[in-house]
Amino acid sequence: MTDDAPRSSRAVVIGGGLAGITSALRLADAGLDVTLLEGRPRLGGLAFSFRRGELTVDNGQHVYLRCCTAYRWFLDRVDGARLAPLQNRLDVPVLDVGRPSGPRLGRLRRNALPVPFHLAAGLATYPHLSLAERAGVGRAALALGRLDPDDPALDAVDFASWLARHGQSPRTIEALWDLVGVATLNATAPNSSLALAAKVFKTGLLSEPGAADIGWASVPLGEVHDTLAGKALDSAGVRTELRTKASALTRTEDGGWIVDTGGERIEAETVVLAVPQRETHDLLPEGALDEPGRLLDIGTSPILNVHVVYDREVLRRPFFAALGSPVQWVFDRTDASGLTGPGQYLAVSQSAADEEIDLPVAELRGRYLPELERLLPAARGAGIRDFFVTRERTATFAPAPGVGRLRPGARTRLPGLCLAGAWTATGWPATMEGAVRSGFSAADAALRALGRSHEHPLQEAA
Repeated sequence: MTDDAPRSSRAVVIGGGLAGITSALRLADAGLDVTLLEGRPRLGGLAFSFRRGELTVDNGQHVYLRCCTAYRWFLDRVDGARLAPLQNRLDVPVLDVGRPSGPRLGRLRRNALPVPFHLAAGLATYPHLSLAERAGVGRAALALGRLDPDDPALDAVDFASWLARHGQSPRTIEALWDLVGVATLNATAPNSSLALAAKVFKTGLLSEPGAADIGWASVPLGEVHDTLAGKALDSAGVRTELRTKASALTRTEDGGWIVDTGGERIEAETVVLAVPQRETHDLLPEGALDEPGRLLDIGTSPILNVHVVYDREVLRRPFFAALGSPVQWVFDRTDASGLTGPGQYLAVSQSAADEEIDLPVAELRGRYLPELERLLPAARGAGIRDFFVTRERTATFAPAPGVGRLRPGARTRLPGLCLAGAWTATGWPATMEGAVRSGFSAADAALRALGRSHEHPLQEAA
């Protein structure tokens, strides 16, 4: 194919992460001829897997909640729901090793009672807070439930200030609010927009009893986000081009688009840009957004994952969270990774890891192996078969106060050009749920621009 003979496609999606895959599937399901371009040799964006010797390793531990209805749609659409099961009921083991009295295990869990009583019993027996602190959590949760996450005024307020005004002690923030918030927002309370924090806690904990039940892939993420997603795209008739980056996006005289990949020019009636905000900024034609420079003002936040393969079993539960330790969350990835022979593979997931993201592996090893021994007595004296680190320096957009005004919607000022990505104005933080929701919104905006209507399989995902 030469530059003199453009290929025609009714829709081009640039970017093969969850947002781009979702947009491509939605557009193809509506009957459009769709081409998906992805610069990497795989699909899945920043939720992917790679090989390390005998192991298949996820770049980071990703979870979702029962309230993540758009991501659950995605799993169903690619026939992957069976590979990422949900807990029957929320149950989070929390191990505190920072108390003078010694390590103590508590649990955050729910029962089957209606909201908000579904969490009351679990909170009443949560040993990491005093009786007064637990009562204070209940009052703050009721106040949080009265907030409207879509209120622009909340975006300018940081979550920590709001918590302090509602009587939450530093210990309460550490042992509850940040325990959940850092993992879902990728920022501590002082660095989190109240609007996004309210969205997380109100939706996850106060919408319905099972909303916060946790799910995660029992297989490598690449099996779901790459292999199964690729099959779904093929079955939908999407032309998927890997190792292919868009280098230019040009508006034609008749109102269409030309997408240039360097080796091919593709004509399209509509284009979805589903790439990170800086890459989007570089590809945007003039006039697409009123203030395109705002995209560059959306900060990023890193995630670090520490991977340890022991020569024996050291953890008997699927995961736990930690207090009083640099360790945040630990997951057993033994079966999912394909580890053979004796031993156990643990992944330590560290969100908001600004201070550690660039530390040498040797320093991280010296920091985390002793901490795991403090948390897991069975790890003391265990042999280390492997130790390595994965780093995502720009894992998510930073959910800082004020970020809401910077996030653009799916529609641009140029007809037929739409934006997708967890960083766009989904109302959610940078999660797999947010990415899929953005794909819905972009595809629906593209269909409307073409004068097409298509049944929405999940209205609340728009």
